[in-house]
Amino acid sequence: MHTPTEPQQPLEVEGRVGEKGGSTAGLRRLAETVRGLREQVDRARIGADTRGLIELAKGVLVERLHIGPAEAARQVSDLAEQAGLSQAELAADIVNRTARDGFAQLLLDEIADPPPEVGARLRTAESGVLAAGDVQAVTEAILEHALAPLGATAAAVWTVDLDASLTLAGAVGFNPDEIQRWHYVPPGVTTAASSALTSRRTIWIRGGDSGVLPSIGGAQFREGGRVATLATSGGRIRGVLEICWPMAMPTQPPQVIRQLDALAELCGHAIETRPESAAEAPRADLTALADAMLDPAMVLVPELDEGGALIDFRVHHANARFVDPDGRTRASVVGATLLEAYPTAAAKSGLFDTVAEVHATGAPFRAERLALSVSIDQPPLTELEALSVSRIGGGVLITWRPQDESAKSTILLSHAQRLSQVGGFDEDKITGEITWTSELYALYGLPETEGPIPLADLAEHAHPDDSAAITRFLRTLLHHGRPASTVFRMRRPDGAYRHSRVIAEPLLDPSSGLVAVRGAYQDISAQHWTEVALAATRDQLVLTEQESAERNRLALQLQRAIMPSTHDPIELPDLRIAVRYRPAEKDHLVGGDWYDAVVLPSGQLLISVGDIAGHGIDAATGMVVLRNALRGLAATGASPNQLLTWLNNVAGNLADHVLATALCGLYDPETRLLRWARAGHLPPVLVRDGQANMLPMLKGLLLGVKADAEYELGEVLLREDDVLVMYTDGLIERRTASLDDSLDHLLDIVSTSAIDLDQRLDRLLLHCDADTDDDACIVGIQVR
Repeated sequence: MHTPTEPQQPLEVEGRVGEKGGSTAGLRRLAETVRGLREQVDRARIGADTRGLIELAKGVLVERLHIGPAEAARQVSDLAEQAGLSQAELAADIVNRTARDGFAQLLLDEIADPPPEVGARLRTAESGVLAAGDVQAVTEAILEHALAPLGATAAAVWTVDLDASLTLAGAVGFNPDEIQRWHYVPPGVTTAASSALTSRRTIWIRGGDSGVLPSIGGAQFREGGRVATLATSGGRIRGVLEICWPMAMPTQPPQVIRQLDALAELCGHAIETRPESAAEAPRADLTALADAMLDPAMVLVPELDEGGALIDFRVHHANARFVDPDGRTRASVVGATLLEAYPTAAAKSGLFDTVAEVHATGAPFRAERLALSVSIDQPPLTELEALSVSRIGGGVLITWRPQDESAKSTILLSHAQRLSQVGGFDEDKITGEITWTSELYALYGLPETEGPIPLADLAEHAHPDDSAAITRFLRTLLHHGRPASTVFRMRRPDGAYRHSRVIAEPLLDPSSGLVAVRGAYQDISAQHWTEVALAATRDQLVLTEQESAERNRLALQLQRAIMPSTHDPIELPDLRIAVRYRPAEKDHLVGGDWYDAVVLPSGQLLISVGDIAGHGIDAATGMVVLRNALRGLAATGASPNQLLTWLNNVAGNLADHVLATALCGLYDPETRLLRWARAGHLPPVLVRDGQANMLPMLKGLLLGVKADAEYELGEVLLREDDVLVMYTDGLIERRTASLDDSLDHLLDIVSTSAIDLDQRLDRLLLHCDADTDDDACIVGIQVR
């Protein structure tokens, strides 16, 4: 037999926490009851908003149709049934057609042919927001009526304090711990809301990057979208509206952006009408505060347009000490707007922007100096010192400290001494007192806590080699009583020397007795070393010019020795050869042009021209090497293209790696066959029957460019009276003309009829219009 308590103990435990669900089922039923009651409350609130919208439509019908409330209710019911709409949708349509204000109408204007349910939803949202009693209620209302249909699940409203800190005034959709943790954001902490406040623009975080700007619900909406937009009212930034989406947010259409701006403005209005915000300092108190200031002060109040946007500030009051930089008293500016009184204040980063920033954010502004002009054509006046701009209540207080002339002179003198590295001193010979400026302590490298150095001890702080100069300076100044100056090397405490100049003048009493000495030191180290560098540079330039002149003289002598200018033609059987050479007009442009015409042991005639890149002795010596190498190689009897191949190897293996162009031809007098090749040079010109034409542009690179370059061989059979002309580019090149134009001009000159070959070449030198001052070589042959 069991005692009564034995079977009851486990049942009591099961009923409390066991698996059979005694109390658990009761808690579940209680939760369902609470949820049902909450849904009923929500439906009641929504129904109240809807009924408010319907009642508003009834009022419109009563006013417009002059009927009673009962008839208006019947009209709404009948019209809704006839149109196939709900009474709320019909009421929204009636209000939309009648009331042209509010953010709902603003949004509907953005939507082409809005559906009736959109108008109803927006008007219901507006009604709910405007009926909210505080910022928290406003936050809940805009999320429920306006943001939830857009997919948003959380919203927060921040208020801005005077120190730019943020306080959470309303939040819905976030965890309670998050709301408690983000109740206050100190100034200087970068969040989404503070970034919008600092940049004064809307911050959009599309999704997946919300961790970049920490904010409330950071972990909850890590992958979602977020918007932080300014809540303004009356031209002032009252706070920030922050909205969160649970998923990535695509780019929103303009009408949604306009809706968010309107919602933010409603939040700004709600913040403004808070009891603590409404308790702003009266203008009378602000005026009394300005009158109590010892410095000039004026009170500004904002001027707003019909839409509530800031357009200017009006000078509401100026204290008795007010005098602006142009000397105008307060009677000249009180009552005028800021931009009327000071037009240049509208300049970028000027006074107007500063005042607008302070008025919008509440953060005070301080500056050591600010330029301000009375008129646009007047230069800026830098007379506002210790400027202070503060927002107090609904106004802005501006104070500054005018700068007197003595303070100006002191500051200008200090800047001049600092920039020119000058330090002043004064020695009283009667009392022994010595005064140094702070710049002089800096020149000596001494702290201002140490005593100044008397002039009599100057030699102890200078290079020993400068003692004689310092002694003469002191004798002239102290014993002869005349102004004096000297340059010496000042030794600083760290052992470094600075080249310095000291200049001083004595102050004498009526009996010519020395009373005091005053003067200045200047650090001239930079000037000294600049003069030393310039002297060395001048010496180097003189030496370089001498060397350059000598090199040019040697190059010119070498060039003239190898290729003397001649007008004597070379006579061969059935062939006449003439050459012309025009050296550069300036000695420093001595180039590497060469020409050659020689009869080889085989009886063939070698004719060639070439041009070495560059000028001077290197170009002249390179010319000699290639010209003589070509002569030696031609003795092998090889073809012109083979000769250029070998000559290319010669140019590539020279110590200075010479680059050159060349034209080589071998003429056989028995067959009158001319074989030729080119290496980057212009082809020769053939004059036949009074017509001048260039021979084909055969393949061939410059000499010295590529080791294994190949050169194409060309052949032309000359006839009696044919004239062949070879030349270098110094004959035709012009700075202002293309190569094609220069060649056309050359062909015109060559084709001109002439008595003989010499006249043809002389005419070519005379009428060529080259302007590069380069060398020019011409080789001409005429078949007889």
